Amino acid sequence: MSHRRHKACRFDYIHQHRLTDSLLSVHQTIQNAQYGPAQPRDASNAELFGDQENIDPRLRADIVNGTDDECGDGMESEDVFGEIPPVTNRHPTTAMENYQKLEKVGEGTYGVVYKARDLANAGRIVALKKIRLEAEDEGVPSTAIREISLLKEMRDPHILRLLNIVHSDGHKLYLVFEFLDLDLKRYMEALPVSDGGRGKALPEGSSLRLQQLGLGDAVIRKFMMHLCNGIRYCHSHRVLHRDLKPQNLLIDKEGNLKLADFGLARAFGVPLRTYTHEVVTLWYRAPEILLGGRQYSTGVDMWSIGCIFAEMCTRKPLFPGDSEIDEIFRIFRALGTPTEDLWPGVTSYPDFKASFPKWQRDYTQALCPNLDDKGLDLLEMMLVYDPAGRISAKQACNHPYFEDYVSTPGPTTTTPANPTARGASYFH
Repeated sequence: MSHRRHKACRFDYIHQHRLTDSLLSVHQTIQNAQYGPAQPRDASNAELFGDQENIDPRLRADIVNGTDDECGDGMESEDVFGEIPPVTNRHPTTAMENYQKLEKVGEGTYGVVYKARDLANAGRIVALKKIRLEAEDEGVPSTAIREISLLKEMRDPHILRLLNIVHSDGHKLYLVFEFLDLDLKRYMEALPVSDGGRGKALPEGSSLRLQQLGLGDAVIRKFMMHLCNGIRYCHSHRVLHRDLKPQNLLIDKEGNLKLADFGLARAFGVPLRTYTHEVVTLWYRAPEILLGGRQYSTGVDMWSIGCIFAEMCTRKPLFPGDSEIDEIFRIFRALGTPTEDLWPGVTSYPDFKASFPKWQRDYTQALCPNLDDKGLDLLEMMLVYDPAGRISAKQACNHPYFEDYVSTPGPTTTTPANPTARGASYFH
């Protein structure tokens, strides 16, 4: 194994120890708040990753065996690298008294989001998300504690930082994130009507650079690169999203895209309705989930990215179904009804019916007529029916579509309208 791969595997090994350390610290703090001090105990690898009933067996094997495509040959033993240095960077939860709520900025899938001031950190502005628990009187589920504790250790430029976890009044849970007030959905709506947008407003105080960025080919390529890189990082750390959509992709003042709400679906589930009883969109959901599959792999996120990619190019949702069966049929009409030859095992899914119409794909109709050949190839690889054959995030980052990628494309001629008015959404 090369020195570089030794170094990568060593980092992964140390990182896993750091996750265990942080997890125990947060879990102990919350347990003390609920039940009083408890005796310290070690966390096994199984505890660290929680129940794996909804994870594809191949991904579960990676978790158990410690293998990773970044390491190639898998985790090496501690003896190979020598003594692992002790980890002293603990992250205890913080009291709610340290946060001053300024205004409510959204109500989405998981609860209410507030703009707040972090009084313990020079008054920095943060997003304070109060998680709605199905049974608040029963306290915070231990599985949720495990998942969100792991998320605190995620460090990537294209992942929205989870800064803290606040456990209040014995049964209320707040997640503290860095604050961004613009998502991709709102950004596309701010494009001029002549460019497929709705001429809506960007948030007050948006930078001139953001106002002039637009959504031309170079910007789409930039957003896609940020998206694929962020997901590659999360998948390499065994975290799936399962509910990717434009509302979960936030944009900072420099026009950089960041992924939000990663891991919350596994911690809290994906409800059918939002906090305000709005139906959760199905437009970006992978067919294996729509057909009732109970095991997920990283492919569910890659399908969602494909749908988002197409929407950025056409300014229209690719599969805008209004129910699960309508969503399934829209996919089948566009891509053809899947068969066992095309997707081995599809007929065994709980919600697959032999009576489904047998649509044939019309290959003369491109999914995105305005996308170049390299972009179409990437899109097709993301929308492969069989999850095992779908392109991975790592492979996507190395796709020829990104050969001409420029890290900071300049402003385009198409700019969002009404750049200074208020009204941007936040987490959903």
